[in-house]
Amino acid sequence: MITLRKAEDRGRARFDWLDSRHTFSFGDYFDKRFMGFRDLRVINEDRVTPGSGFPTHPHRDMEIITYVLEGALEHKDSMGNGSVIRWGEIQRMSAGTGITHSEYNHSGSEPVHFLQIWILPERAGGAPGYEQHAFSLDHARGKLLLLAARDGRAGTVTVHQDAELSVGLLEQGNTLTHQLRPGHYGWLQIARGEIGVNGVALKQGDGAAISEEPFLNIKASSDAEILLFDLS
Repeated sequence: MITLRKAEDRGRARFDWLDSRHTFSFGDYFDKRFMGFRDLRVINEDRVTPGSGFPTHPHRDMEIITYVLEGALEHKDSMGNGSVIRWGEIQRMSAGTGITHSEYNHSGSEPVHFLQIWILPERAGGAPGYEQHAFSLDHARGKLLLLAARDGRAGTVTVHQDAELSVGLLEQGNTLTHQLRPGHYGWLQIARGEIGVNGVALKQGDGAAISEEPFLNIKASSDAEILLFDLS
């Protein structure tokens, strides 16, 4: 079964410096039908104006993944990490017993566009942690490239949950077949472009909850960038 979450039906927070679309309930947006999917709790698509951003704020007991689509995002946290994240890089922050951090548009002239993803950890009260990895996204062209996994294999970032995240860059007309892990569920998020999955059409900003569909047949209707979550 594939259940479509249309881009235009998402929640929205809009300020003079931020335009944020919420796939699931977040902040002042609440819909009891969309509280997350399995252990996936948040997918926010954020656009931040030049020189602006989120001032220092706290988190705890959450695996937080940042995936930049355009521009550059500057990160600082209470663990002493400071970095700039761009397309082709992925950041994982385990909030654990508690951290604070800030996120700002690194540019004074160009906007930044990114996805912030929250996954519930297996256990509360873990130690805070941080990783940032750069990937050659050429390895994602026409196929799926693993970015995050519980065991941190093959250079992925480690998430403290039975969850995996992959990215695919598809040219118009590309097709790929993917098998979810046995007994697992999927969430497909369309970062750019348009695709069909098992005959269901999705466009930029759409998401889809996938259950009892072990094989996924994905075809790009245009050039597309997709994120696929494999969830227990």
